[in-house]
Amino acid sequence: MSFSDSDSSSHGGDYKNFRQISRDRLLHEMLRSAKTGDSKSTWKVLIMDKVTVKVMSYSCKMADITEEGVSLVEDLYRRRQPLPTMDAIYFIQPTRENIVMFLSDMSGRVPLYKKAYVFFSSPSPKELVSLIRRDTSVCPRIAALRELNLEYFAIDSQVTFFSFLLPFLCVT
Repeated sequence: MSFSDSDSSSHGGDYKNFRQISRDRLLHEMLRSAKTGDSKSTWKVLIMDKVTVKVMSYSCKMADITEEGVSLVEDLYRRRQPLPTMDAIYFIQPTRENIVMFLSDMSGRVPLYKKAYVFFSSPSPKELVSLIRRDTSVCPRIAALRELNLEYFAIDSQVTFFSFLLPFLCVT
């Protein structure tokens, strides 16, 4: 018997496959969390690096991302238009190069985006977090800064986890 990528409720809700867990975490813990709080913007820009684009594409469809309020998906290393009325969601690896790019986007008198929700794909070294904390023009513009620990590719949807294991596997 094989399992599809369909909703786990169609199989009694006792399990979710690896891709579904990854999808849920990306959509709910990252994208949906940027919808709440002090954000007044309905639409957001999603900015990713090469690795996180792959992580996202193995787990989510563009329609899923749009449904969560993302109107534009951008590459961190491409030149981007300033959208000072929109919030940005950064889903990036915690590397020095990515942090420097993020800081250049959000620093100065006129940042590229109104607020930044920053989600790291893996644990971030303390010295990189300190680099962000030292930039006094950027800190007030950060609405969230979290580690998702999702730096893997959910290629095989046949891997299944039972619901009683989820609290142990999805700890951030």
